[in-house]
Amino acid sequence: MTDWGAFYREHVAAISELAPTLTGEQLASKVDGTPAWTVHEVLAHLAGVASDGVTGRMDGAPGPEWTSRHVNERVHLAVADLVEELREHEDAVAASVAGNPRPALVWNIAVHHADLHESLGLPRLPDHLWAPVAEAVAPQVSRLTGEVAPYELFRAVFSRRSRAQMQAWGTGLSAEELDELCIFGPREDDQPVPA
Repeated sequence: MTDWGAFYREHVAAISELAPTLTGEQLASKVDGTPAWTVHEVLAHLAGVASDGVTGRMDGAPGPEWTSRHVNERVHLAVADLVEELREHEDAVAASVAGNPRPALVWNIAVHHADLHESLGLPRLPDHLWAPVAEAVAPQVSRLTGEVAPYELFRAVFSRRSRAQMQAWGTGLSAEELDELCIFGPREDDQPVPA
């Protein structure tokens, strides 16, 4: 089984390295996977999830009111403060996911980290930062294993590929069957696909 605590730490380290290098324009840009949020707001959400996950402030999780609260409470903070908060809770989050086969907090950071890379036009996340999640959700997409690139399945399962993008795979699945793959429901807006 994947060491989800170590996996989470890898994401925190990579995001902590990336975030301070971003320009004001990049931080203000919309994130395609979460079109209501900017890059700065995604960072605020990640800090908020970490904080709530270790303090037990989970009322409304994982719904939009809960996630909006993360952003609204932190949108005024500097990137350095968001990174500090994320790192402050790193040990506790890593310890809390030990032995959990489906750690939502960890998968959340992997999905949003990939969102940032795609929206900013950065290279695809290195395999070790997404493949364990793809492997964990593989049973739910087993009929597509070998037909669709694993990274694309990882993104689609978390509703990061549009209906049209999934239909272009040419798997022979109906639109309804493809919609069922998406944890957060289907989407119509095409998403950026990294090279």
